[in-house]
Amino acid sequence: MAKIIPFKAVRPTRAIVGLVAARPYQSYTIDERESRMDYNPYSFLHIVNPGYKYAQEVKGKERYKLVRNRYDEFKEDGVFVQDEKPSFYVYKIVNRYGQEFNGIIAATSAEDYERDVIKKHEDTLAKREQTFKTYLETVGFNAEPVLLTYPDNAIIADIIKDIQKGYAEFEFTMTYRDTHYLWKVDDESILTKIQDQFKQMETIYIADGHHRSSSSYLFYKNQKEKNPNHNGRESYNFFMSYLIPESDLVIHEFNRLIKDLNGLTKEEFLIKLDENYRIENRGLMPYTPSKPHHFSMYLDGEFYSLYLRKANYQFNTALDELDAQLLYKTILLPILGIKNLRSDNRIEYVNGQHEMITIKSSVDSGKFKVGFGMCPSNVNQMKQIADEGLKMPPKSTYILPKLRSAITIYEY
Repeated sequence: MAKIIPFKAVRPTRAIVGLVAARPYQSYTIDERESRMDYNPYSFLHIVNPGYKYAQEVKGKERYKLVRNRYDEFKEDGVFVQDEKPSFYVYKIVNRYGQEFNGIIAATSAEDYERDVIKKHEDTLAKREQTFKTYLETVGFNAEPVLLTYPDNAIIADIIKDIQKGYAEFEFTMTYRDTHYLWKVDDESILTKIQDQFKQMETIYIADGHHRSSSSYLFYKNQKEKNPNHNGRESYNFFMSYLIPESDLVIHEFNRLIKDLNGLTKEEFLIKLDENYRIENRGLMPYTPSKPHHFSMYLDGEFYSLYLRKANYQFNTALDELDAQLLYKTILLPILGIKNLRSDNRIEYVNGQHEMITIKSSVDSGKFKVGFGMCPSNVNQMKQIADEGLKMPPKSTYILPKLRSAITIYEY
């Protein structure tokens, strides 16, 4: 039984929401960040990079305190205003490719995360969890929802469609040419109908935002332990999420670029690959795999197709079926010697929205020696891996939609 509740979001005013909203901080280059802050005084980047005001980098708790100061200043200046009534927020994104995403921003339960009603498919790093937990403790708000997905539900879909016939609180387009729409829902009868549908769901799944989810859970545990009068209704019992149906979720692959052949010559490398793969030289023609367990490879100016010799590989779990795991178990680890996919600086990742020509350009530049392309996984694979209590390798999925910060803010 999944529990979601309405909350009083802090939001930018309609006139400037497009100026306030920002991508996640780390997704900008330094030049991009500075350019936006130079020319846009309303950007949320001014809050998350408070040292910019003093032309210096500030770290740790000192930075978090300044983040809170900048946030309070935005509220004092009327950039942010809090809604008077607890609400759900129907949120629609139409991206530059014409893909449409429709869902509900709500507060989801930390207890559901603990009880595995909210299921995970990725490992998290303890250091990042603790960092964001400390951030939440100091700043007292979260500005970017976790992306969750739920089984398609006709009743919820009809409710969303009906709401979208009305006046949108927000309608704006970002520089990446994605258009955002937001409707506030505070009618108690509609709120109850939506909650009742989620109560009937045994599980919902994290699509993107595993570290934010786990950090919010740690924050909840810590606050609960410190509060002798804990009653389960406090704001720290919940975290902000954007819930979309499974059919709206778009999953791309992450392709791999490797800087060297682990001391092997090209010929030695191909011979080792031949143990587990049938190899075809595709020459100069870019090749993109069309089936699971097939890979494309670009090496020394030529494209190759790799077809798994299935007799040599055991499929025992849902994770074994995942191409990112298969590539790791048969090539990256045993042949190229890449043990840690998170920390080894010999590997980099390119999301599957970029075509194989990007792999070619990166290898031709001399920075990388070989590149691999694969098919994307799907929602059912992601769910099955989560249901079996397994975890995907890092950078197994590039999931859309990508959310913006500060369109709705959840205060603790």
